[in-house]
Amino acid sequence: MASLAPRGLGLRELAMPTMEDLYEVTHENVQLAVRQGLELVFVERIAGHYAVPVLTRVGGRFALHATGVGLVLLAHAPADVQEQVLAAPLTAYTEKTVTDPRRLRAVLAGVRRDGYAVSDRQVTMDAFSVAAPIHGPDGAVVAAVSLVVSYDRANVVSLAPLVRAAGRTISRALAPAVSSRSPTDAP
Repeated sequence: MASLAPRGLGLRELAMPTMEDLYEVTHENVQLAVRQGLELVFVERIAGHYAVPVLTRVGGRFALHATGVGLVLLAHAPADVQEQVLAAPLTAYTEKTVTDPRRLRAVLAGVRRDGYAVSDRQVTMDAFSVAAPIHGPDGAVVAAVSLVVSYDRANVVSLAPLVRAAGRTISRALAPAVSSRSPTDAP
């Protein structure tokens, strides 16, 4: 796990305050994940007391094509990783899981265009997830953050801005401390 995080404070430690804020605003499940190979690994999770039950656990792995965080990570993965995932059989967790590679390509293009992913009952029929990318210092997507809510409380219009803001906040926390240098301190 440690090799997946940036140097200095780890991804988890830098993301936790923002994840806690997101939880306090929503009281829903908040998840943080990174891509490792052709799967995702959950780095952290805050479970809401009355939130929808989820199948995830810290350190657990899951397919990239079905969850909100997985869709974000797959949408921003290198082309060869995307092709490997799309060429392999895609597991249908529910009847809503996108398993058609052509349709999944369109979903991934939408994630890149919109800046967030939606997983609408793709893992369980009672869960809805909205996820956003977290960018590392070089601008590459290094992780994803999500809210997982009960399907009957799903509202992309209100959830997407919250999750996108959390992704931007965590991304800023990962950025190198260049603001402390004055413009005359050029290397």
